[in-house]
Amino acid sequence: MNNRPAIVLFNPDIPQNTGNIIRLCANCGFELHLIKPLGWGNMDDKKLLRSGLDYHEFVNVKIHESWHEFVVQNNRRLWAVETSGTKFYTAVQYNINDAMVFGSETKGLPDNVLDYIGPTQVLRIPMLANQRSLNLSNSVALTSYEIWRQLSFVAGI
Repeated sequence: MNNRPAIVLFNPDIPQNTGNIIRLCANCGFELHLIKPLGWGNMDDKKLLRSGLDYHEFVNVKIHESWHEFVVQNNRRLWAVETSGTKFYTAVQYNINDAMVFGSETKGLPDNVLDYIGPTQVLRIPMLANQRSLNLSNSVALTSYEIWRQLSFVAGI
């Protein structure tokens, strides 16, 4: 069993978003899982480091070669966040073992990942009609703080 919630980024494209999410995870005490391929060279990318400031040392970042590797190595309840979700992210009771899975900025989550997670575990963030999506790091912030709020903002989860 895990002792803190996790954010999972499936094939993230933009290093600045991932850097912002690193900083967010550091401030909430969440783990961060990155599933390759990444849209930049390596974790020493200048844009990634700049947007994450000096928070990289405070986050447990795990990089996985594939979705399969992540699933095999993690026993978590998974929630996908997609515009196709049928219930709001605020309508769920979260626990410390949960992981929120987000797709790439340009493609979202592939069908095989959504099928694995299951349709009842696909959540959405409310938006006005005819809008495509929110920025990835904003979406992660909204959902992370809802999880943390439900866990009573326990420090160091």
